[in-house]
Amino acid sequence: MKKIILTGDRPTGKLHIGHFVGSLKRRVELQNSGEFDKVFIMIADAQALTDNVDNPEKVRQNIIEVALDYLACGIDPTKSTIFIQSQIAELCELSFYYMNLVTVARLQRNPTVKTEIQMRNFESSIPVGFFTYPISQAADITAFKATTVPVGEDQKPMLEQTNEIVRRFNHIYGETLVEPQILLPDNAACLRLPGTDGKAKMSKSLGNCIYLSETADELQKKIKSMYTDPDHLRVQDPGKIEGNTVFTYLDAFCRNEHFERYLNEYPNLDELKAHYQRGGLGDMKVKKFLGAIMEEELGPIRERRKEFEKDIPAIYEMLKKGCDTARAAAADTLADVRRAMKINYFEDAELIAEQAKRFNLGE
Repeated sequence: MKKIILTGDRPTGKLHIGHFVGSLKRRVELQNSGEFDKVFIMIADAQALTDNVDNPEKVRQNIIEVALDYLACGIDPTKSTIFIQSQIAELCELSFYYMNLVTVARLQRNPTVKTEIQMRNFESSIPVGFFTYPISQAADITAFKATTVPVGEDQKPMLEQTNEIVRRFNHIYGETLVEPQILLPDNAACLRLPGTDGKAKMSKSLGNCIYLSETADELQKKIKSMYTDPDHLRVQDPGKIEGNTVFTYLDAFCRNEHFERYLNEYPNLDELKAHYQRGGLGDMKVKKFLGAIMEEELGPIRERRKEFEKDIPAIYEMLKKGCDTARAAAADTLADVRRAMKINYFEDAELIAEQAKRFNLGE
């Protein structure tokens, strides 16, 4: 069996470092590993419209922002197929068929859906499109016969529901769909990077993000205002690293060689943490260290993005080619699904012959 990746993002704004450590950085590594036969990366505009239906311009404008962020991070369109979800009509048809395999009660129990509904204050006024988001995602994944889906931990319930749909479909109609495996970040700190304000999740709507395209000044300003230990009022006070956003980011981004370059009085992160915990280390010194690391990481991304911004028509042409490739792959899967469900009436010569014989036609 071929090894295929499917992953993507909703175009509701520029991508941030939560996306980067949660999946983007890993995507580039996987793309360049040579281990996968195909890599599909989807800009999920149709999913974004489920809770932005009254603001399609927001989604429309952010298609190019996400594409630029992908390219700047190292996604290579010669190795990965970048496409726009709404341009692949086959996904809608697959979603329609999968709806018959899932109950309302099961969707209501999906932890990710429940959390997202609470975040958006939908309460009893839940758009059907948003409620059936897990079904749409199952269509996205199975359409490309994905064997691997690299996502953050918060998407784990969605993958579990996809696999339930796959198993039920295959049980009823025969082995047709591929059951995907989730691929989580290998750095535990990257599983759920908090916002700069210390909130549990980095979110565009909460305004607590560090975007991949931040200017150097904007980046440093956000790091300086980052949430730390509220009880660490003086340099000499002992500080807590648990729940301290600065140290969470250091867990995600810091490597031993960073100390050699920017803070050579410490050999590693454990020693820095120990000093902070016993007192005598100020927040601003730690933030300055984090700022240097983040600039080293994001500076090259920022510069590559500026280069890609010089030829926007070429980006749209790249996306169009990606959509053509994705559409062909999804069409093949849809043909398999129709065949398995026995709704490929006009391609089924045996059916036509049987019916002709039954009504004594053509004999």
